Amino acid sequence: MKSTQYSKKVLDHFRNPRNVGTLEGDDVAVGKVGNPICGDLMEVFIKVKDDRIVDAKFMTFGCGSAIATSSMTTELVKGMTLEQAMEVTREDVASELEGLPPIKMHCSNLAADALHEAIKRYRARMTGEVIPGEETQAGGAECAIGKENYLGKGVYLSVTNPEDFKEKRVLVVHTGDKSLETAIELSKHTGRVVLLTPDAQIRTNTKLKEDLEASGIKILYGSKLLEIRGQDEVEKVLVHNLNEDEKYDLFVDAVVLID
Repeated sequence: MKSTQYSKKVLDHFRNPRNVGTLEGDDVAVGKVGNPICGDLMEVFIKVKDDRIVDAKFMTFGCGSAIATSSMTTELVKGMTLEQAMEVTREDVASELEGLPPIKMHCSNLAADALHEAIKRYRARMTGEVIPGEETQAGGAECAIGKENYLGKGVYLSVTNPEDFKEKRVLVVHTGDKSLETAIELSKHTGRVVLLTPDAQIRTNTKLKEDLEASGIKILYGSKLLEIRGQDEVEKVLVHNLNEDEKYDLFVDAVVLID
């Protein structure tokens, strides 16, 4: 995408990002989110005193929009109460940046979500609450929190009509060859398929392996699905990176769990 499609303010925050770095301490919390299609990964750190954000920083791996929105978000929330910061939306961030290309609104404008995750984690720590998914141990996809709640609302135990997934962001959990076959078939209808597996490599027959390599499917190795989240339907999932022992959100439209 050409830089001329971005506002001067977006380019300024991309070229001269504010608040890059991390924070540490008992009064610090971090929220981490990512987009499995674009590859953007964002961490927002907040330092809280008397229920107010006194400092905010970020670490972002991603495109210019991801960096600019992270920079702007941390600028916006300094001095806000936690309640005020929870009201900051993606649209607010884009407006402060004088607009973003439409595709970037959903692909890379995730810093507000990371901010909200940081606030939730801070509040949970203060009240002693356990964040859903934090206590979950490694295991099969059947252990994912929220699986039953979203059946018919973005969670699929089988796929009968792949065309229904056209252009959707689809997460397929690797549970065997049937899940691989399903992921490959879905990739013919959307270029936004992600395959998640706790293993370091996919073990299957030669034909399926070749088809998988040719499909363009993004594979997240060493990862486990912990929780499925959303309002009335699936919006994101909590993933545990087993290699780094980190947990983060991925934004998806559908989750396929082949029994």
